[in-house]
Amino acid sequence: MTATIEPDVASSDEPQPTFDSFNPATGDVVGTHPIDGREQVEAAVAAAREATGWWQGLGFEGRKEYLLQWRSVLTRRLHQVADQVHREGGKPHGDALLEAGLAIDHIAWAAKHAPKVLGRKKVASGLLMTNQAASVEYQPLGVVGVIGPWNYPVFTPIGSIAYALAAGNTVVFKPSEYTPGVGRLLVDTFTEVVHGRPVLNLVTGLGETGSALCTADVDKIAFTGSSATGKKVMAACAENLTPVVIEAGGKDSMIIDEDADLASAAEAALWGGLSNAGQTCIGTERVYVHERVFDPFMAELLRQAEGLRPGYDDGGVYGPSTMPKQLDVIRSHIEDAIARGGRPVLGGADAVGERFVQPTILTHVPEDSLAVTEETFGPTLVVNPVKDMDEAVELTNATKYGLAGAVFGKKHAMDIASRIRSGMTSVNSVIAFAAVPGLPFGGVGDSGFGRIHGPDGLREFTYPKAITRQRMKPVIMLQSMARDEKTESRFAQLLTVLHGGTGTLPKRR
Repeated sequence: MTATIEPDVASSDEPQPTFDSFNPATGDVVGTHPIDGREQVEAAVAAAREATGWWQGLGFEGRKEYLLQWRSVLTRRLHQVADQVHREGGKPHGDALLEAGLAIDHIAWAAKHAPKVLGRKKVASGLLMTNQAASVEYQPLGVVGVIGPWNYPVFTPIGSIAYALAAGNTVVFKPSEYTPGVGRLLVDTFTEVVHGRPVLNLVTGLGETGSALCTADVDKIAFTGSSATGKKVMAACAENLTPVVIEAGGKDSMIIDEDADLASAAEAALWGGLSNAGQTCIGTERVYVHERVFDPFMAELLRQAEGLRPGYDDGGVYGPSTMPKQLDVIRSHIEDAIARGGRPVLGGADAVGERFVQPTILTHVPEDSLAVTEETFGPTLVVNPVKDMDEAVELTNATKYGLAGAVFGKKHAMDIASRIRSGMTSVNSVIAFAAVPGLPFGGVGDSGFGRIHGPDGLREFTYPKAITRQRMKPVIMLQSMARDEKTESRFAQLLTVLHGGTGTLPKRR
């Protein structure tokens, strides 16, 4: 998502303005949607606030039943959801089907695991406080605002929506202006399940609508989009000290060691780099290959890339660039790489058309070029040789981003993966972590902070509540204005027994 966050427009008595969503492959209008201003956004938040009592009162088991019903409805309407994604986002129907299916799996996971992850747990009170029974539980924040992207308009926002709902929050969802129809379908299906209650609410519009949501009476904002827009979201949220979780851009790399399965690595590189027209924040944009296997890897990569093409028809392996202005960014990155000495071995500067971008592979691209340092978000791959894996890790980490990545190899692959500064890494596969509901999803650096998915994703939309209950009188009463020197002396003696040992000094290294 790269929509701007701008000041809200003034309200008036004029009819509410609207905007159209378009099929990026054909230019046809897919739907017309209202531009919600501050008044409409605040009304949606107020409705969500009113629904918190009912939704939280259901408890984990009650919410689970509704969420699993929603899962079932979406599963039965899977092809309808995929078709809406196909028409508004342009991606092949099969890719849209895969995206929606993974989102459904996350809804089920969040619903089923929320009680165990967030429910009350006993905590050891320790010898000093042995008279106290201690526990911790995770309580919902209240109303969560979710600002979703256009590149994965089902899977990505569901990673926040489903987990926030399972934790007991109500949600106001602002989908991207490029895919508002997908957002409408998600909200409508859930609203059917809860019999019209405003637990999950929709607001549509442009940057002003997102800005209004950030400064509304919400308890947290979950944003997915570009790093630049993420900073604007944070600035807007700072007005009310509203916490945020930011899932921003990436410049992920794939590292290929000399003992890697080159055919599998080439297949993964093409999928990671070209699928969804390269419009994947956790996709592959850089590939670092051990110099000993660089030539055979390139031969295999080009062999597998032969005949791959974009298109809106059944023969297209990926669709158009959803956001037209991204075409200029892709072109500039390719031209800059070539101008600096990079070699186009497939595609090139003329690969960028009016709507579609042909697969482009560049090699020996300088590390200071735009194609290496900035997020391209197009179906391009930069493939460079490295002398060893130390260099591969060093170059991989030489970025302001830190979202995801992949490693292909055998003997040292896991060690290499652990050295990569990123929130997620796949070994001998690509993007696999996103499909595992129990794993946290998020990055570091300019890729953002906070996590969705897994136990961390559930806790992201809660606050920890600590409770102690005195179950017997304390042996030493310290919390009393009548405390005397004898009591304090006994406390000091007990502390010496517990913690006053000399211990063992660590060996000098």
